Amino acid sequence: MKVLLINGSPHKNGTTNAALTELAKTLTDEGAECEIMQVGHLAIRGCTACLGCRKAGKCVIDDTVNEAAEKFREADGIIVGSPVYYAAPNGTLISFLDRLFYSSAFDKRAKVGAAVVCARRGGCTASFDVLNKYFSISGMPIATSSYWNQVHGANAEDAPLDEEGMMCMRNLGRNMAFLMKSIALGEEKLGLPQKESGIRTNFIKK
Repeated sequence: MKVLLINGSPHKNGTTNAALTELAKTLTDEGAECEIMQVGHLAIRGCTACLGCRKAGKCVIDDTVNEAAEKFREADGIIVGSPVYYAAPNGTLISFLDRLFYSSAFDKRAKVGAAVVCARRGGCTASFDVLNKYFSISGMPIATSSYWNQVHGANAEDAPLDEEGMMCMRNLGRNMAFLMKSIALGEEKLGLPQKESGIRTNFIKK
């Protein structure tokens, strides 16, 4: 099993990294190969809706998004971690995810997704909801924990003090590993479900 963990924080060793590190430790114990990729400190522009990726097979803005897309293609699961800013994920991370999910045309339905959010105090569930939509629109199974996947703290030193939050990271890791293993077995025996495509409705009446 391969899992790509995306750190959307501009701080390499902040609270988000502490949460993802705890999660990666559990996944490693469960037999997964993990890589944490930090993107929150980069100057990543948003999608320009040029549709160039439809011809090129990748984003025409050739930066870390295309690098991540190849890692995502090979992974069995992806975890997106973000700090909470104004009750929302980091804007740089949103630009990154918009382009990553839109420009990568490979089938994501057998890949497991999970979101992790970190805040000093509030806004976690709103951010959590935003991040999970990238998985749900792609038909991806979403891994859950014993509570929402959130860790509280003003800095990395605070993170271990949120004992429930760190417990949730460990439970998320175990649940995600089980889900990836189960999907691999199911895909081997049954294959993926049939998928309809090509129907687009714009809600415009003439």
